[in-house]
Amino acid sequence: MHRRHTAIALTATALLALTACQDIKATVPETVTSTPTAPNGAAKAPADDKAPAPLPDFVGQGLQSAQDNAQAAGFYLLKSHDALGRGRKQVLDRGWKVCSQTPKPGSHPTSTTVDFGTVKLEESCPAGDVAEPEKAEGTMPNLVGKSVKVARESLPSNTSLSVEDSSGQGRMILVESNWTVCTIDPSAGSALNGQPVTIGAVKFKESC
Repeated sequence: MHRRHTAIALTATALLALTACQDIKATVPETVTSTPTAPNGAAKAPADDKAPAPLPDFVGQGLQSAQDNAQAAGFYLLKSHDALGRGRKQVLDRGWKVCSQTPKPGSHPTSTTVDFGTVKLEESCPAGDVAEPEKAEGTMPNLVGKSVKVARESLPSNTSLSVEDSSGQGRMILVESNWTVCTIDPSAGSALNGQPVTIGAVKFKESC
């Protein structure tokens, strides 16, 4: 008899719980996805990223400010590079300033990528961006005057490369973008067919 009463009680409890769940489910509104509408009730058209918009002149601004202002003008595809051709990355945007921009100020689609040529705040802007050498394809490029970082990136990835301090001080070359190439072996224009390459370098602002 005790077991029968227990079974009846459990069944009643289960029925009450099921009824409560159904009542709760009935009171929860369904999520409705609707198309945004304009004030007059018409559906809004998606933003046209090909529509032209005025691109301001950002030259002279700090890189972080230029990026913020470009986004405020509707241009979100942004990149930057080292205008001195040393291959440095703009890790801390506030420490760099804009020397040039591509495209120039004017009317452009907001889908346009805006590229800022930059230097560090304490550096002077070059008259024009210093071009990086093209990738070596069978011939040794002229790397003299380039940063060691750029020189390394110009050579095939499997090149056996040695970099030495040309000053004779035997310093370790740790941050390669801070060193400039003085000598290369083999010389520029020589056939490059897998032989080891040796670079002599000094720090920028030092004489070779």
